Amino acid sequence: MKAPAFDYLRAASLAEALSALAQHGESAKLLAGGQSLVPALNLRLLAPEILIDLNEVPELKGVSVENGRLRLGALTRHSELERSALIREHAPLLAEAIRHVAHPAIRSRGTIGGNLAHADPASELPACAVALGAELVIAGQGGERRVAADDFFEGVYATNLAPDDILVAIEFPLAAPTRRHAFLELSRRMGDYALVGIACTADYAGGALRDLKPVFFAAGPRPTLAVRAAEALDGKPLDSAALDAAVEALGQDIEPEGDLQISAATRLHLARTLFRRAVAALAPEAPLARKQETAA
Repeated sequence: MKAPAFDYLRAASLAEALSALAQHGESAKLLAGGQSLVPALNLRLLAPEILIDLNEVPELKGVSVENGRLRLGALTRHSELERSALIREHAPLLAEAIRHVAHPAIRSRGTIGGNLAHADPASELPACAVALGAELVIAGQGGERRVAADDFFEGVYATNLAPDDILVAIEFPLAAPTRRHAFLELSRRMGDYALVGIACTADYAGGALRDLKPVFFAAGPRPTLAVRAAEALDGKPLDSAALDAAVEALGQDIEPEGDLQISAATRLHLARTLFRRAVAALAPEAPLARKQETAA
């Protein structure tokens, strides 16, 4: 199929893009990488009156460290997440996760802003944003606002963005030297949508994980921080009892649904397996963690 007819505007500034978006409202769509938008147009799932191309908007570009935070412009390509030394240093979880996103051709055009705004519940980057405590910088006609990643994602393809909002940048706290990360997902083939996945960060000291933040994706309508599982393990010695209690508590944190690929029960089982593996990756020197990794 071919896309329906639409008008096209290549915005030269954020102000121009916001003005056009305010004028056309929900009849407009924003074009960044286009990796989700263009297929939806070709399948005629969307029929906007106008596409507003953001690719020449300078305010949406750049990777920098500002005011003690890592700032990624919304137009930062997935491929730059792989290559950037700043990202590897200050948000290594992103650099690891991005290798699981689709394929190189897709990553050469896809953008972090487009990915987060699309809010696919099986996507890797929203879970990373929540696990890292990111803030999303959003511009609208009323000015700029900031939204915590955990509040930004509201459901399947649903976010905190208003129809006349534009995601400008994503800011991450700089990773502390003591901070560890783990990223794991299961899919039928590399580059396919995840059957289930986890993005996880923690500190490790005195034989225990602290400030543990395990965030699951493809396990519900939005990235989900497994609060009860984290509480069952946070600050406790890494022994069998604590880990088993955390794995059991995970069933209270996520309620995955089944689909044509996998049943809900199997998805929960795999989530528990990934949680154990993530613990092993976060604390490889712990005897229990080594045992879990070998068993997995």
